[in-house]
Amino acid sequence: MEDFPVEVIGNILSRVGAARDLVFASLTCRNWQEAWRNHLHILAFNSNDWHVYDELTESRLEEIITRTILQTNALQCLSIILKDNVKFTMAPVISWLMHTSDTLRQLHYNVKTPHLDILEICSRQRLELLDLSYNTISRFPSYLKFPCLRSLSITRVKISTLNLSCWLSACPKVEVLNLVDLDVGRNSPEMSMILSSNSLKDIRLETFELREIILEANILEKLHLIDCDIRTFELGGKGTLRILVLDEVIISRLDVGKNTENLEIVNVHYFTTSRSYFCRMIVKLSKARRMSLWGVMFEDGNNEFVLSKTTSACFPQLTHLSLAYELGQAFQCGLLGYGQLENVVEVELSWRSISHLKSHWVLELLQRCPNLRKLVIGGTVSDVNTPEACHIFAKFTSFITMLMREYRRVNIQFQFL
Repeated sequence: MEDFPVEVIGNILSRVGAARDLVFASLTCRNWQEAWRNHLHILAFNSNDWHVYDELTESRLEEIITRTILQTNALQCLSIILKDNVKFTMAPVISWLMHTSDTLRQLHYNVKTPHLDILEICSRQRLELLDLSYNTISRFPSYLKFPCLRSLSITRVKISTLNLSCWLSACPKVEVLNLVDLDVGRNSPEMSMILSSNSLKDIRLETFELREIILEANILEKLHLIDCDIRTFELGGKGTLRILVLDEVIISRLDVGKNTENLEIVNVHYFTTSRSYFCRMIVKLSKARRMSLWGVMFEDGNNEFVLSKTTSACFPQLTHLSLAYELGQAFQCGLLGYGQLENVVEVELSWRSISHLKSHWVLELLQRCPNLRKLVIGGTVSDVNTPEACHIFAKFTSFITMLMREYRRVNIQFQFL
């Protein structure tokens, strides 16, 4: 082992990552100690790696982290992920960041540190990835710049919508943005948030309750919304959006502009919206290859959705289709039109949709998919917990037995959780 080049040993140690294991490994021999000092690139202090972190006092933790970091000279990725009840003082954190300022490219930091102006320090570095949690951003001076930042994740951070907008504008190369459960001025339902970026390709918003979100992103490719209640969501840009994911979201007015026509993947789970805006989006999905609609509800309570008999021409490239019973029979028939779905090779349905929509609807769907190779029937075991549900399930199993005999060319699979 002593004959290994120190650069190779440094790469080996970097793959270990966990600080406790690295300290022991560095004691192997003199070469390993040199690799630790000058060629270690990744260092992580994570409560999941060593439970003792949770038992130490905060001052002791600060001392251990300080002594460990100051022994290294080439850190590129620093991760400090501890339990959310830990608080650090400002001075040691500043010393860590200043010591690694010339080499650090990725920073993951989730420890509450009152009065720490972390953006002021990070703006002096060449960070490419910043993952920040449980802190407060009270101001954002106009002179702060993050010229190298490509990925920004903010979780449970207190920051105003104005400072957030300024921060995004100060990141000319940012491509990935994750905003999770932010405190943007008490996260008031009456507030608006305006974000603009010419480089953003992937954005994920989770746990937001706002009156309005306006996003201007010229080359955005993926939009993912989770657990959001927003009255108006507007997306402006050049129509580059390819992936749209909505999971447990309420949006009265959803306007993705030109982006509808280039969507390739639409994944919607438990989405409540306005009928007119949703229908306007669906009929323009000419390039959609995968479409999943589970639990779509309209605000007026009426889920009827009837289009012309040429509607199926809207999905000439559709290969994977997933539907749930909550949509209603008239909705699903109207949505899919009445023509052949030539390119569909996989269909996923909930077992309750088969029960509620009756067998003839499923048979009609299969007949319209001449190249279908796989039918996935999903559901949860908890659905069958009443005598009525058991009776429905009994009919369902009889129908599936008949279906498997008639469509032997189709691979029928079951996914029950």
